[in-house]
Amino acid sequence: MISKLTERSTSNAYLFLTLTMLLWAGNHVIGRWAAGNIPPMTLAFLRWAGAALIVLPLAWPSLERDRTAIVGNWRILLILGLLGSGCYNTLQYIALNETTVANAAIINSWAPVLIAGAAAALFGDQLSARQISGLALSLAGVAVIILRGDSATLTQMAFNRGDLVMVLATAIWAAYTTLLRFRPAISTLSFAAVTYTIAAVTNLPLALYEYADGQRIVETWAALCAIAYTAVFASLVAYYLYARSVEIIGGTRTGAFIHLIPLFASAMGLVFLGETPEAYHAAGFGLILSGVWLAAR
Repeated sequence: MISKLTERSTSNAYLFLTLTMLLWAGNHVIGRWAAGNIPPMTLAFLRWAGAALIVLPLAWPSLERDRTAIVGNWRILLILGLLGSGCYNTLQYIALNETTVANAAIINSWAPVLIAGAAAALFGDQLSARQISGLALSLAGVAVIILRGDSATLTQMAFNRGDLVMVLATAIWAAYTTLLRFRPAISTLSFAAVTYTIAAVTNLPLALYEYADGQRIVETWAALCAIAYTAVFASLVAYYLYARSVEIIGGTRTGAFIHLIPLFASAMGLVFLGETPEAYHAAGFGLILSGVWLAAR
């Protein structure tokens, strides 16, 4: 069974990605629940510090073998660690302090189209007319979510700050996924150990700022379990499976699975947080999905 899961097969990648999106949907719920219980930048630091402490002993033999490649490619590894782990998740937790699980997850589903846009912006990849149309359609879907289906939001400039932060976080994730094409030829364990450590170091001063500002963790078993979930399942397991899937089927097809997150997250938000999806969620998600389908063709 284990040997079967280590094969570089498309079916394995699809299985890994489905599980990854389920775990990341749970992370959205944890991030929303943490508002008022765990400061967002503190949660980000504890998440990556915990994941790094777990993975480093496991990855040590791989790190020894990959030492030359790691030192020779430290710049791109630093960028990937800062973007994919250090910045994206911190912004995600900040956003979830002010917006709903459904809003954050649906905005996040814009990522596959943004990945195509990022590839065009960063590397000059050509966009077809169909892809440009898909980008525009998906952008309209994001606008529906941000406006909450009410054009008065635009005239009154009454945007939810959490939604706007989530748009920025998603753009950073798209840049990260696009830049994974430059990931050096090191093992997945080595890559995880290096990037998790970078993310923890990046978020440490932010967590210290929150502590100095008087923001504290509400010390309960629930808070401890939430931190453990983010460190083990949302980080160690999910990021490993995501990186492994990119190796097998590439960043573009991998990104398409992000659309599972709103489905999983909305259901979890309803069950665990009592969040009820609204009509504008369905409208926005439909536009985004249509745009991605159009761009993918």
